[in-house]
Amino acid sequence: MDFDKDLAARQEARMLCRQAEKAQKELQKMSQSQLDSIVEAIARDFSAAAEVLAEKAVQETGFGNTKDKTTKNKFASETVAAATRGMKTVGILREDPQNRLWEIGVPVGVIAAIVPSTNPTSTVCYKAIIAIKSGNAIVFSPHPKAATCTLQAAKVVAAAAEKAGAPAGCISCLSMAAMAGCQELMGANEVRLILATGGPGMVKAAYSSGKPAIGVGAGNGPAYIHHSADVKKAISCIARSKSFDYGTVCASEQSIIVEKNMEAAVKEEAQRQGFYFMDTREAGQLAKLLFRPSGALNPDIVGRPATALAKMAGFSVPDSTKILVAREQEAGPTRPYSMEKLCPVLAFFVMESEDAVLQKAIEVLTHEGSGHTFAMHAEDRDVVQKFALQIPVSRFLVNTPAALGGIGATTKLFPALTLGCGAVGGSASSNNISPLDLINIRRVAWDANREQVQVDNDLVELLTARILEKLK
Repeated sequence: MDFDKDLAARQEARMLCRQAEKAQKELQKMSQSQLDSIVEAIARDFSAAAEVLAEKAVQETGFGNTKDKTTKNKFASETVAAATRGMKTVGILREDPQNRLWEIGVPVGVIAAIVPSTNPTSTVCYKAIIAIKSGNAIVFSPHPKAATCTLQAAKVVAAAAEKAGAPAGCISCLSMAAMAGCQELMGANEVRLILATGGPGMVKAAYSSGKPAIGVGAGNGPAYIHHSADVKKAISCIARSKSFDYGTVCASEQSIIVEKNMEAAVKEEAQRQGFYFMDTREAGQLAKLLFRPSGALNPDIVGRPATALAKMAGFSVPDSTKILVAREQEAGPTRPYSMEKLCPVLAFFVMESEDAVLQKAIEVLTHEGSGHTFAMHAEDRDVVQKFALQIPVSRFLVNTPAALGGIGATTKLFPALTLGCGAVGGSASSNNISPLDLINIRRVAWDANREQVQVDNDLVELLTARILEKLK
């Protein structure tokens, strides 16, 4: 019998969820060392396929570039696997003899994983590793714009896992990228948790599904260059970050904020390092391209190099241009440069004082990006503390490229491609999502009064013996 696409997608989702539930029951019986061996096999085989999968992703989506996507794939396999080594996720995690408590790691079960088009292959490996490490099965739902490369990435990790002893069906992917299939997956009885990385609509759908979900909000991180900063290093960090995979990492900087007395030095150094400061006309032309009339980001500008963006907008820039910069002073829905731009484009805010910078950063993040990421370049620890206590983000990064620091590549944060934004950002977690976010803790607790009762009984016996001795 032939089904239309929606029905076929729903049926496939149901079938994969049933297979995943069966496989997860087998995974749950495995020891930590067995799960760890499977993780190592996934990382090894995916790393070997990193460049091929990167090429497929760029060809299919048109986002980013092969070199940086290869780096992302290596990060999602080698770096993530290394970070999980020695991590306990199943069995007895902790014993507390003094308080008579045990803590046991319990997998959540079957995970539904939404994959974004900006990181369509690396996200698959990362999520597969953290799911298997914690004893969970996982079913992926690809973005329609990246369905083929995501499915191919899922096949690589599934084959590696099964070759290493994992049960068939513990890692799978919808072959039809239809909203009906994704909805069926998120609502399936077998699914216990949704791990959603994608646009605001998809994350909202995950939280509206009635299932526990870990979703992430939009990134819109400002970068503050303080007067105590090494300006050359700060600009180098921002250039490296914002041009990496042409701006498709959600933790990348979206604006630079400086005090008035730093404007000239920052602008001069930025121009030296390949930043192009657009005039009013050029900024206006590009602004028309960034967002659609509905307010949604224009997918045609996502992950495109700066030179291509300028050409699309109708003006030319030097071939050496890495990043386009527009002067801005306000934040809001009518100010496109104050929002998240998944391409090498930055807003440039110039404020009169340090306190004005702080308020502007909060204003930008309150408009979009609350709970996500903020970058600061400074050598003054007091000012870092002042801002860290007030900026509403989950990742406050100091003197590091935000795109790489936020995901844990240049910092000691857990290496992750799903970055929680906390309650302020509408997310269930503020963590860089790790295997420990994908387990429940079963606590075994003994009667806390037992030892005290024994002590009391011993004391009574001692006193009774002494009284009897005196009576003699």
